[in-house]
Amino acid sequence: MDPTGKVNYSLWGKPAVMETAADMMFCMVPIWVAVAVGLIVGWSWKPQWVSIFLMGVKSRPRLVWETPPGYGARRFWLAMMAVSAFPMWKDAWKTFSAWMWPPAEVIVVTPDVSRAAASSSELIVKEEVKREVVTTEDLARFMKMLDGTDGGPAWNIMMDKSVTDMTYQAWRRDPEEGPTQYKSRTIFENLSPEFVRDFFWDDKFRAHWDDMLIYSKVWEDDKETGALVVQWVRKYPFFCKDREYIIGRRIYEHNGTYYCVCQGTHYPQIPRQHAPRRVDVFWSSWRIRAVESAKGDGQMTATEVMLFHHEEMGIQKDLAKLGIRQGMWGCVKKMEPGIVKYKAARKAGEPLSQSALAAQKSTKVPRHLLNESEQSTKTVDISENVKVVIVNDRDIQHDNKGYLKWVVLGGAVALACGIDRGAVGKFLVFGVAKRLGRVGRRM
Repeated sequence: MDPTGKVNYSLWGKPAVMETAADMMFCMVPIWVAVAVGLIVGWSWKPQWVSIFLMGVKSRPRLVWETPPGYGARRFWLAMMAVSAFPMWKDAWKTFSAWMWPPAEVIVVTPDVSRAAASSSELIVKEEVKREVVTTEDLARFMKMLDGTDGGPAWNIMMDKSVTDMTYQAWRRDPEEGPTQYKSRTIFENLSPEFVRDFFWDDKFRAHWDDMLIYSKVWEDDKETGALVVQWVRKYPFFCKDREYIIGRRIYEHNGTYYCVCQGTHYPQIPRQHAPRRVDVFWSSWRIRAVESAKGDGQMTATEVMLFHHEEMGIQKDLAKLGIRQGMWGCVKKMEPGIVKYKAARKAGEPLSQSALAAQKSTKVPRHLLNESEQSTKTVDISENVKVVIVNDRDIQHDNKGYLKWVVLGGAVALACGIDRGAVGKFLVFGVAKRLGRVGRRM
C-alpha cells in the first residue's frame, strides 16, 4: 500500500525485483561491449556458447567483483559462465573418454547363430584378412611403377652418394593427389639377393640399425605364402607424436628376382588409439635382384634394390620434403654397419626371427604380369621418365655449418604439427621455406 492509501500491485516497488534488474544490467554490459567490438571489426561469430564464454572471460571481472554484495551480481556472473562453458566441458569429456577408454572393436553375432558357426565365421574373417593383405593387383601396380608405365609425373633426382661397397641414388616426385613419392636405387657389393631380402624383412634385427623403429609385432603369419600383418611404431621428434603403422607384406619371386610389396592395411584386431598416431596411407615396396658388380669383372656379385615409398605422415608437405631430404643420407648410411652386424649374426648361427623366416616363403609372379612387364619394357624407355635436376651438394656436405638449419627446421616442423590446415599454415610454411633458403645461401 502506497502513502495515498491505494494498494500498489506494481512489481517495481519491491526490493527483490530492483536487485534483480540491477544484476541484469551489470551482466549485460560486457555482452553489449562485445557486440559493439564485433560490429566494428567484422567478427565472424563462433557458436553461441563460445561467444558467450569468450565475452565473459575477456570482460572486466572487477566490475562484477566491486559490486556491493547485496546485488548478487557475482553469483549470477559465475552461474552464467558455468552454464555457457558446459558444452565445452561436455565435448572435452567426450574426447578425453575416447582417448582414455577407446571402444573395443568386436564381432557381433546374432543370437540364432550357434557357437560352432561363430567360430567358423571368425576363421573365415582371418582367412580374408590374410588373403586381402597384398593382392595380385598390388603387385601389378608395383611392376608398373618399376617399368615407368604408372602414368605418374617425372622423377626429380635428389641424391647420388656412395660409400664402401654401397651406392645410393634417390628421386622424388609430386603427384596431383596424395603425398610426395620417393624412389631409390641401392647397390650392395658382394651380397646375394637372398641375404638382402632377409636383412630388410627382419624386423627384430632392424632395431639394430634403424633407430626410429621402437616397436614391432607380427600379428598374422601365413605359413603357406609368407604374407604378414605387422605393427610398427616409429619414433618421431619430441614435438610430434610417434607414428603407428599396420602393414601388410608379401614377397613374390621370379628367376631369383624378389618383389617385396608392403602397404598399409586395415586390421580390426588393433584398435586405433590417441597416441601413437596411426598412418593409414603407406606404401613401401622393393625389387631385389642380382646385378653386375661395379668392379667391371662381369660377375653378378652385386645386388640392386629398387625402392618405391610414400606415406601420409600428417606433416605439412613442404616441410616433410625438407626434413626427409636432410635426414635421408644419414639414415641410409646406417645400413652399411647394420649389414656387417647381420653377417656376423648369421655366421654365429643365431636363430632367425619370425619375419625373417617368413621372407623365405614367396609366391611365384603370375605369368600374365610377366608378359605385360616385358611388353612395356620394349616400348617404354625408363630414362625418358627421369628428369635430372642439378643438386648443389655443397649445402649438404658442410656438416659443421648445418646446425642453424636444423634449428630452423625443427621449429618449422613443430609449427607444422600445430598448424596443419588452412591458408595461415600455408603462408607460414612458405615463409619458413624462404628464410631457410636465405640461410642456406649465406652458408
